[in-house]
Amino acid sequence: MKLHFSKGEKIFLIIFLSFYFAFAIWNAGSVQFPDGAGLIWQMKIPLPSILGIINPMTIIMTMLIIVFWIFIGIRFKKYLSKVPSKFQSAVELLLSFLYNLVESTIPISKFVKPVFYFVSTLFLFIVISNILGGIPGITVSYNNGLSINFFTDTWYSPTADLNTNLTYAVMVLIASYVFSIKHKGFKEWAKGFLYPSPFMLPMNILGELSRPISHSFRLFGNIGGGALIALMLCYLTKYIFVPVIIWGFFGFFIGVIQAYVFTILAVAYISAQLE
Repeated sequence: MKLHFSKGEKIFLIIFLSFYFAFAIWNAGSVQFPDGAGLIWQMKIPLPSILGIINPMTIIMTMLIIVFWIFIGIRFKKYLSKVPSKFQSAVELLLSFLYNLVESTIPISKFVKPVFYFVSTLFLFIVISNILGGIPGITVSYNNGLSINFFTDTWYSPTADLNTNLTYAVMVLIASYVFSIKHKGFKEWAKGFLYPSPFMLPMNILGELSRPISHSFRLFGNIGGGALIALMLCYLTKYIFVPVIIWGFFGFFIGVIQAYVFTILAVAYISAQLE
């Protein structure tokens, strides 16, 4: 398969790679492995307990991703045509793929569209968040003082923060209960915790609590752990040649796969509650 780039894309790639390699070579002599790698920037706000500690980079990048998808949605609607452009075809292909996944898994037809809206929103956010981990960019860290780094690390990925992943995993759990209660009624849904015997209630509750934990830790381990591995390999090669491949592998390949896995599990959990 041959890749075809337009003139504008070729110019962009040449400029980007020229700037990247020039900056990497210039920066190679001063690269030092950062102290406290893996730590996050924490800021206290006037709220009680753990709710009073936030990661500003998670919030900033989350808002940027939301703005990005709002922009894409507005542009998609504005240029919607019966004769689709490449951009429209790509968006329609992606959404059709997600819709077919939901339609083939959810047993109740009336819930197919609501579930599709829910899981496709999760997928779109998570996939962009993961991909950011493969793109060199501007990062802000707070390690004995605020520091801003240019192109010596990837853009900060919100899914590298366990709080983000756990939030979405809990949302999936709550959504599965909402769909189940709407389909079966509250009484029938509650009886599921007593199946096959009332003595199984504690185990069933533990089983339900384990879902968001495993759901979130799987994504966090792959994205957060992958970022640390990429950081160490980048340090060993002084950010010259190998990092482009490493960032691309963990950011694009692993990032897209993990977004897809998270979405599949979300659909599977909702489907299980509807059966």
